[in-house]
Amino acid sequence: MSTPAVYDVIVVGAGSMGMSAGYYLARKGLRTLLIDAFDPPHREGSHHGEPRLIRHAYSGDPVYTELAVRAHRLWNEVEELTGTRLLEPSGVLNIADRTIYSFKERIAQSEALGVRTEWLDAAEIRARWPELTIPDSFEAMYEPDAGYLYSERCVEAYRKLALAQGAELLTYAIVRDLKVHSGAGGVTVYTADDKFHAGAVLLTAGAWFSTLAPFVNLPIRAVRKVVGWFETTGPGFDAGRFPGFTLGTPEGGYYGFPNIGGAGLKIGRHDGGIPWTPGETLAPFGSRPEDEADLRRVLSAYMPGAAGRLKQGAVCKYEMSPDEDFIIDRHPEHPQVWVAGGFSGHGFKFASVIGERLADLVEKGKTDDSLRPFALDRFGQLAK
Repeated sequence: MSTPAVYDVIVVGAGSMGMSAGYYLARKGLRTLLIDAFDPPHREGSHHGEPRLIRHAYSGDPVYTELAVRAHRLWNEVEELTGTRLLEPSGVLNIADRTIYSFKERIAQSEALGVRTEWLDAAEIRARWPELTIPDSFEAMYEPDAGYLYSERCVEAYRKLALAQGAELLTYAIVRDLKVHSGAGGVTVYTADDKFHAGAVLLTAGAWFSTLAPFVNLPIRAVRKVVGWFETTGPGFDAGRFPGFTLGTPEGGYYGFPNIGGAGLKIGRHDGGIPWTPGETLAPFGSRPEDEADLRRVLSAYMPGAAGRLKQGAVCKYEMSPDEDFIIDRHPEHPQVWVAGGFSGHGFKFASVIGERLADLVEKGKTDDSLRPFALDRFGQLAK
């Protein structure tokens, strides 16, 4: 190998988080190299199969709501910069059996942060969306300012912006090794064919993080997930009339989207999933009988007008952290290396703001207190 090319920062994994970070790093004037094993946007990560929900009224740490509001503003900014429609303000209807989950605390926290919400009982849900057959034990939180993102367009938009700012993108390149040099010596990244040097490295490898072991060992578990698009009856489920949704039921937790352009109502299950190891063949949709049956059962129970013919099925990957919260921190042994992963099936909406924050971390060389809930040390020895 020849003398390595030198950069300020190398981003390993140029999917949703990595591509966004690459743009904000390059915009700061940092010489940035993005490396991906494929050619983003692609079908080997977690960003394909549009769309993705963007909602603001989060449970748990208030940082999620704060980040979601900022993320929405940044997506609007990217739309303006690229002239590309990325976000549809459809509203999001969060429904749950109150014996499983109550929205009251979440509504109070969100309103304190300036996020608009509406609480609805089962009768009000059925009155506003008669397509839903919701039992009386259910309630809902409606977010009128939420909606959904066209995920592949989003990654493509950040790619366009990053390259326009001078970032370089190396595709179909698998990172084989990383070596950290003492002091201010930076990091050398090795692919099969070349090597590259930078003062800092950002690892955003998604479901492929285990391929970077033993250099970094994050408590991230990759799982196979399925989604399906189902034929609907009548216009009630069409985009513009029906919102994005989440659905907490005794059968499990689900999410979905209206019928967009005749594609069918899209639905997926958030919980569960089958473990997947990088390098294994990802079993296609329909290879397991429950792939369709699980989704159809819930549609038949709660929105029977959307339980028609399966129009399309797809598989994707979740990268799960043990507590389903994000992981954003320095490498536990190498301060020149930052890691961002474990986005656990609910991270895409945050890709804009996470990229912005990651660029700040790399530039400033110190942690952001607002990201403290995502620190590695919460896992103790798991992260070592």
